Amino acid sequence: MADKTAPKSQLRLEWVYGYRGHQCRNNLYYTASKEIVYFVAGVGVVYNSREHKQKFFLGHDDDILSLALHPERALVATGQIGKEPYICVWDSYSMQTVSILKDGHQNGVGAMSFDREGNRLVSVGLDQHSTIAVWDWRKGKIISTVRGHSDRVLDIQFNIFQDNTIVSCGVKHIKFWTLCGNALTAKKGVFGKVGDIQTILCLAFGQDNVTYSGTLSGDVYIWSANNLTRVVEGAHQGSIYSMYMADEGFATGGKDGCVRLWDADFKPLTKMDVKETQEGYPGLTVRSVSWRGERVLVGTQDSEIFEISVQQREKPRCLMQGHAEGELWALAVHPKRPIFATASDDCTVRIWSNLDQEILSKTTLDEPIRSCAFNADGSHLACGMADGSFKVLKSKDLSELTHIKDRKEVLHEMKYSPDGNYLAVGSNDNYVDIYSVQQHYKKVGQCSGNSSFITHFDWSEDCKYLQTNSGAAERLFFRMPTGKQCTNKEEIRSIHWHSWTCVLGSEVNGIWEKYTDTNDVNAVDAYFGGEVVVTGDDFGLVKLFRFPSLKKGAKFRKYVGHSAHVTNVRFSHDKQKVITTGGGDHAVFQWRFIPEGMTIEDDDTHDQGAYVDSNSEDSDSDLSDVGELDSDIENEKQKTYDREVYREDMAVLKKNIKNQMKPGEKRGKAPTQGLKLEFIHGYRGYDCRNNLFYTQDGRVVYHVAAAGIVYKRETNKQQFYLGHSDDILCLCIHPMKDYIATGQIGREPPIHIWDAETLKTISILKGAHQRGVCAVDFSADGKRLASVGLDDNHTIVVWDWKKGEKLATTRGHKDKIFVIKWNPHEQNKLVTVGVKHIKFWTQTGGGFTSNRGTFGNVAKLDTMMCITYGKSPDLVYTGGGNGKVYIWSGNTLSKAVKAHDGPCFAMHSLDKGFVTGGKDGMVALWDETFERCLKTYAIKRSSLTPGTRGVLVQELPAVRAIILGHGHILVGTKNSEVLEIDKSGPINILIQGHKEGECWGLATHPSEPQCATVSDDKTLRIWDLREHRMLNCKILKKPARCVCYSPDGKAIAIGHKDGSFVVVNGDTLEDIVAFHQRKQEIQDIRFSPDPGKYLAVASHDNFIDIYNVLSSKRVGICKGHSSYVTHIDWDARGKLIVSNSGAKEQLFFEAPRGHRQTMKNAQIESQSWASWTGVLGHTSEGIWPPCSDVTDVNAASLSSDRSLLATGDDFGFVKVFDYPVKGKFAKHKKYVGHSAHVTNVRWSHDDRYLVSCGGDDTSVMVWSHGGAGDVSGGQGDSDDSDTDSEEEGGYDSDVAREKNMDYSTKTYTKSIRENTGVKPHLQDYDDDLDKPSVTRNAPQPPRVKKADPALSSTGKPSKRKIQQVQDLQLDYIFGYRGFDCRRNLFYLNDGTDIIYHAAGAGIVQNLSSAHQSFYLEHTDDIICLAVNQHPKFRNVVATGQIGSTPEVNIWDASTKETLSVIRGFHKKGVCCVDFSCGGKLLLTVGIDDDHSLAVWRWQDGSKVCSAAGHTSRIFHAEFRPDSDSAFVTVGVKHVKFWTIAGGELIGKKGLLANVGEGDEEVKMQTMLSIAFGANNMTYTGAMNGDVYVWKNTSLVRIVKKAHNGPVFSMYTTLRDGLIVTGGKEKQGGGPVKLWDQDMKRCRAFQLDTGQEVDVVKSVARSKGKILIGTKNSEFLEVNEKSGSTQMITCGHAEGELWGLAVHPQLERFVTASDDGTVRVWDIVNKNMLSKINLGAARSAHFSHDGQLIAVGLKNGSFAVIQAESMRILAQKRDRNSIINDVR
Repeated sequence: MADKTAPKSQLRLEWVYGYRGHQCRNNLYYTASKEIVYFVAGVGVVYNSREHKQKFFLGHDDDILSLALHPERALVATGQIGKEPYICVWDSYSMQTVSILKDGHQNGVGAMSFDREGNRLVSVGLDQHSTIAVWDWRKGKIISTVRGHSDRVLDIQFNIFQDNTIVSCGVKHIKFWTLCGNALTAKKGVFGKVGDIQTILCLAFGQDNVTYSGTLSGDVYIWSANNLTRVVEGAHQGSIYSMYMADEGFATGGKDGCVRLWDADFKPLTKMDVKETQEGYPGLTVRSVSWRGERVLVGTQDSEIFEISVQQREKPRCLMQGHAEGELWALAVHPKRPIFATASDDCTVRIWSNLDQEILSKTTLDEPIRSCAFNADGSHLACGMADGSFKVLKSKDLSELTHIKDRKEVLHEMKYSPDGNYLAVGSNDNYVDIYSVQQHYKKVGQCSGNSSFITHFDWSEDCKYLQTNSGAAERLFFRMPTGKQCTNKEEIRSIHWHSWTCVLGSEVNGIWEKYTDTNDVNAVDAYFGGEVVVTGDDFGLVKLFRFPSLKKGAKFRKYVGHSAHVTNVRFSHDKQKVITTGGGDHAVFQWRFIPEGMTIEDDDTHDQGAYVDSNSEDSDSDLSDVGELDSDIENEKQKTYDREVYREDMAVLKKNIKNQMKPGEKRGKAPTQGLKLEFIHGYRGYDCRNNLFYTQDGRVVYHVAAAGIVYKRETNKQQFYLGHSDDILCLCIHPMKDYIATGQIGREPPIHIWDAETLKTISILKGAHQRGVCAVDFSADGKRLASVGLDDNHTIVVWDWKKGEKLATTRGHKDKIFVIKWNPHEQNKLVTVGVKHIKFWTQTGGGFTSNRGTFGNVAKLDTMMCITYGKSPDLVYTGGGNGKVYIWSGNTLSKAVKAHDGPCFAMHSLDKGFVTGGKDGMVALWDETFERCLKTYAIKRSSLTPGTRGVLVQELPAVRAIILGHGHILVGTKNSEVLEIDKSGPINILIQGHKEGECWGLATHPSEPQCATVSDDKTLRIWDLREHRMLNCKILKKPARCVCYSPDGKAIAIGHKDGSFVVVNGDTLEDIVAFHQRKQEIQDIRFSPDPGKYLAVASHDNFIDIYNVLSSKRVGICKGHSSYVTHIDWDARGKLIVSNSGAKEQLFFEAPRGHRQTMKNAQIESQSWASWTGVLGHTSEGIWPPCSDVTDVNAASLSSDRSLLATGDDFGFVKVFDYPVKGKFAKHKKYVGHSAHVTNVRWSHDDRYLVSCGGDDTSVMVWSHGGAGDVSGGQGDSDDSDTDSEEEGGYDSDVAREKNMDYSTKTYTKSIRENTGVKPHLQDYDDDLDKPSVTRNAPQPPRVKKADPALSSTGKPSKRKIQQVQDLQLDYIFGYRGFDCRRNLFYLNDGTDIIYHAAGAGIVQNLSSAHQSFYLEHTDDIICLAVNQHPKFRNVVATGQIGSTPEVNIWDASTKETLSVIRGFHKKGVCCVDFSCGGKLLLTVGIDDDHSLAVWRWQDGSKVCSAAGHTSRIFHAEFRPDSDSAFVTVGVKHVKFWTIAGGELIGKKGLLANVGEGDEEVKMQTMLSIAFGANNMTYTGAMNGDVYVWKNTSLVRIVKKAHNGPVFSMYTTLRDGLIVTGGKEKQGGGPVKLWDQDMKRCRAFQLDTGQEVDVVKSVARSKGKILIGTKNSEFLEVNEKSGSTQMITCGHAEGELWGLAVHPQLERFVTASDDGTVRVWDIVNKNMLSKINLGAARSAHFSHDGQLIAVGLKNGSFAVIQAESMRILAQKRDRNSIINDVR
């Protein structure tokens, strides 16, 4: 009996007694099929009252708190409590989970509601902000989320009569929300004079925007929109907890125990007082009502459910009863009849029938009850109370027999002896008292000796002994009835116990996990005959173990449902049932016990995994019943992929460059020559599997290091996908065989989907995993991708990969998952396999439901390594760690077939049958039932095809990947080989590489295109650099670290890790000589140059030994290094050695004796060295990245012509520098491909190739090196340096102003209008609130603090308190924001209207009538604007504003209706917006520190993707006019070309090429504007007036001096492709120019503004007219044919505007501003009459006759001007600071 398997018997939930009425409301409904749905504890219950049956939903893992019914009444949503609570939407017929909504809330979900169509769900959380989330529940994703209120929100509902309207209510508030885009905007309910502000508990709705709400005082408040209009007083005599909207009207229920029905206009119909009926009782409180036709359902606080028929309202029918609030601990089962008793802290004792599932009788005692017991014949029931007394009641009528009080503290346990003579009572004060039943319960004994409170005890069969458990985990034995302790072991061993309810003792050791607190299990009950014990624990689980269970950590079956503590468990008298009680949830669960061997007749297997019948993963056993784990699997299981430094950290390091440079110090320039990746030797097989595929056209795709490789067999050529930044760990191919998905290691590892033909990135999926992605798989239809992460829970995520959206996620398993596979026959099903588990998953909405595979008796639990599906949908085949193939039907194992010796690592299903590969190096073909093996192939040297590329290093390598196609079997091995097996048997080697282990040693042949590598995998390999194949291989005795060729190439020296080295023959690789004189590894080994007389050997012992090659003797030792030696090089004469050490020393030694020399820098440079591989010294200063550690650069190699220095570093980069590299942080070209460390780099003898080898990634990469003219040298993005402003071609004040503009100080300290809350004129002001001190544009009077002078050009604060004026209407705005914005002025409706913005208003002006209309929904200054060009979205405008949480509003220019609001993500402000070509996407750019970019689907406000844009300010961003996925950003010294790939943005820097005349180097400019041409041409306007022309991402030419000043604006006309540019020009220049498509010819236009310098900030073109906005807030329109200009409107330029006065007689007014002008305006004609320049002015006033104007200036003087002619009459200065007012 000592085995630790789970018992074969099972439990099934049969009945739940109770209903959760406390702390919940509105949680009881009729479903469409007239069943009743509610919840209790963690179970959703559907109760059929006609048949008296219950169905259960068990998808939650904690108490359910809220419930909402879908409008069609079949689906139910339930929300739970917990740290990470989730919402389940499930079907009340089938009880299946339909969707799981995760990650929206904390602490719990307080209330929920569906909208009218039932497509969306709104929920509110229990966190401190009462977060509200609106879900698209079928997809499981959040549409919008917002903080609901600072206090608890008690109810939230969609208004079913108004679209997109939600009402929330709670403690002292009610809010009316509108959902627009992704933003929820609230209006507070205004209580006004109609009613008091008070807590609102529930809601209902009527037509015409009427909302009904029930309050704490018992009144019903009726709202129209957000104003309280009427109060129904005294609807209830106490709080109204529930309101229900029925077809006929409304039902309300309250604390007074009444239910009232109202008609549709809320006139009273009838009242039902439930507490006065015969079922009622005083204090009955109604928590939930539901009215359907003739019936009303009522749920009460004390867990009852009544059904009242409207005809017989005095006779409610009680459908369900349960204990009321308070913990439930006491449970006793009747010894003879199918009844049981429970008693709880609600002071009641209840007797239930477990056959009829109903209450038989109950009584209320005067104290909370914690224990109870039936006597031997069931006639008495004893109850132990919290005050230490106990009562004995008659079972029949619950009348009291006796009441005894001997103890002060609570009685935890009581039991009658089996013969019924004694009653034992255990109490909290450590004693068990024994009472004699015959002697009227006289106390006859007491057991002392326990050091803590008594928890459990049991009587022996013969009533002579009692065993006790205490809270201190003691188990003691006492003789009865005296109570003497018994310690004799023999005596104890012979006792037969009558019952077993103790949690301690060797018989129940197995119920404890290995490391548990002994109070975790609260109760057990053993059934001796069935050899099982049932337990209840603190984690809400009921578990079934074998009995006896002797070893700790036994296997079990576990059952969920109770939420928190399970306080008691008992078998019924006939052992047919198990009763369990819950503590906090005070629920009673009744389970059916199904003994071993009995089948379950009506078992619905869809029980949501609530019955985990497996040998559960939670049991930590010592695996006695699990097969042996193979060593390979063991290694792999333990492999972690943590990195000390991730590639993402580079950005942070780069920022430090600036700080470490001395002022004025320049960085060295980048090299002109580049590299191109030619070939990679290697395949990652040692810890990956199933990562090798054929594409459509028969090319082979696989991965190694950070490169995805597509290999063409016929030509032996490779193409590379290099988008990853670290090791790729998994790869899969789309069902169409054209797209590849790869997942990598990383802190936030991305998954890339790329095209195998073009090698372009299609999508990047990021943000769901940690550490790495270890498995990916496309679904059968190719639309979804599943991935598994390496975090502790091995999270599984399902993506819509084209959109880059996460569809669903779940925790996978606590052990490593190796493979995930979609079911090709059923859409939403997946299987994962891994260490000792297999799980079958079903995706439901945003989550999953799972079932573990059960092995049953067919086989032992095994680790699974691979998986495949056959032809039939329900069969799954997995390969196990012991070489068996397991065949699963559903989730049970049907048979196992031995296929390999050692693990079966790979399998693939064919049209007819299967192919498998294992650790034994065999490939086997099987028939379709796995009955017989048709053929096996052994991977041996003898079966290689003659002339194959390469040599088989080892016979029978382990097979890690296998696939069939194109007539061949493609095999990937653990030894990094890719082989192709012909069906007839011959094997062809395609690719080879080093095996697992770091690869450090690399040397190139002195005269042939060959190189040698050695690695920790104990091999020396010789590679051909031209043919790209392995020529030869030698297996070494130990791991090797370095290698070198002799000058004639005839000998190869190899240094080992243990301090020995050998010299072998270069052709046959046979040993010539070996030495072992050092203890630590040999780090570098070098022959002296021709004739190769000496061999220098550098070791980690800090020495270099010099050997004479001919005599094989050591002739010298170089001493003096203070750390290990890393690199050595000889000079050309063979007389000098230079060395590098780990302490950053560069030392020189004379050879062969080894005396130390010193050399000056100049000498070092002029000396001719035979090779230069050191990384130290002044000639290599620039190769070190900022903040580097000495080991960051591992290797360097100087080309033979001494012009290029190549380096390899710890970040996985190969870099090329111009030699010598003096000065810090030199510029370079860098190349990716390796993942982590690049350990070595070497040029070939003729500099045609560079070879690099990777540490962990074991790959050897061959790069070809082109000449100087070869710019296309691949991915050599020179790392862009941050150039200093003097080298960027000048400086422009306007650009600098704009670059340094700080919007956060401009943002009003108190936002003009709050984003949340109520517009001020709708608020109830208490008298002590200050009235807003200024009213501006009446619809929303914002508040402006006097302290903040940043007022826009249309308002002036006045000192008086203004009473509310309700009828100010905004009529006209003078002015336009040009001083810090651009591209913000457009034509609408084919040039009849123009649209622009000023202050916080969007303005549409008709050109002919000069009529303006306004969009006023923004809460702060607008600084950008875009118009949608797509015909489907005519007149759709987006505007972005500044502010701490800036928003972008999308609105219709003709109706001014807000279409969508996008909030969140950006900080400080949104400085640029642009629509995509298809009109559905919107690009926004922020002015936060990262200058972040985001792309949104603006109609629903969902974010598609986002990224950090650039380190400096981005001025403009624009979509290509022909694309929905490509856009360009320009800004301070950068141009970036972006593509949207799924849910990620990929940005490529513009590559500068020398296109200038002569040798003048092109510098990156600050770019200000963008235009586009055909064929991927992009034009960017620069600060120095040039226009740069780009093709794809490279510069092709420069239009010199398109303007003399910065090119601020460019406009591409979609119709004819002509381009308009606007810039800064002195008088006489052309500030506006019209160009042809190629920007070769242009025509300039003059503007007659009369200013010395014209600064054009915005241009637009339509139908022969060009619209121009200037920095000085003027609009002009230029006619293209005539060139004439016409002023449209003008305003003040930048500067604060304070002076304002109105003419005493005429309709005119005057303004005076900091821009130095005083202007007179005509109100009727809405134009400027005249202006004068005086200098910055702050105040103005007309004389009484209107003839004179007085102006006060900022410098303290004032002037008097004649109003008509604007001549200055007098000017005087008596003060020296600002004149603030003149009168």
